Amino acid sequence: MEKPDIFACLPGALLPWYEANRRDLPWRKDKDPYHIWVSEIMLQQTRVEAVKGYYARFLEQLPTIADLANADDEQLHKLWEGLGYYSRVRNLKKAAGEIMERHGGVFPKTHKEISDLSGIGPYTAGAICSIAFDLPTPAVDGNVLRVISRLTNDNTPIDRPVFRKQITENLAAIYPSRAGDFTQALMELGATLCGPNRKPDCSNCPCNAFCLAYANGTGEKLPVK
Repeated sequence: MEKPDIFACLPGALLPWYEANRRDLPWRKDKDPYHIWVSEIMLQQTRVEAVKGYYARFLEQLPTIADLANADDEQLHKLWEGLGYYSRVRNLKKAAGEIMERHGGVFPKTHKEISDLSGIGPYTAGAICSIAFDLPTPAVDGNVLRVISRLTNDNTPIDRPVFRKQITENLAAIYPSRAGDFTQALMELGATLCGPNRKPDCSNCPCNAFCLAYANGTGEKLPVK
């Protein structure tokens, strides 16, 4: 099977699997862009289980963008204490101020406007746009790069920017109307069955019928860094 065909098969395989197998996570309860933004920033370099409590406390005390923009530094530090990488929460507050100033307190809805906010890179912008607004904007992180490198049996080092760029373009070309579910399905596969530092669970993978690494027995050797 050629690589374009593999990408084309993904929505049909992943969406039903995601519906039946997705984890019950608090940031999947709604499509509020503020909630999704906070969760994505918290989840950077942090385990899912560790984030759940922080996420609930953060939104309980700072339920709106305006509350975040007006929060004092001591409160923010207390809410973030233990998560580490404190530049993340400083950028959250800074970006909240930018949303208040530039967008009247309403979370922007275009990829460019979201990307222009402090602390939001290509992955986070893609995640927010697709999950909150169902825009066809891939969110390509290490999990997604691992999944794709295995599906296509590609030994290109995944830390090469050109590889990430190509994967992003290939995914954007096949995004379904349920963009948010598709983004999360890719994330879910990469965090569970096709996760890091473990043998991939190919027998239960919804993509094993067209996965070239599975066909060639190379799954444990990929991805390459």
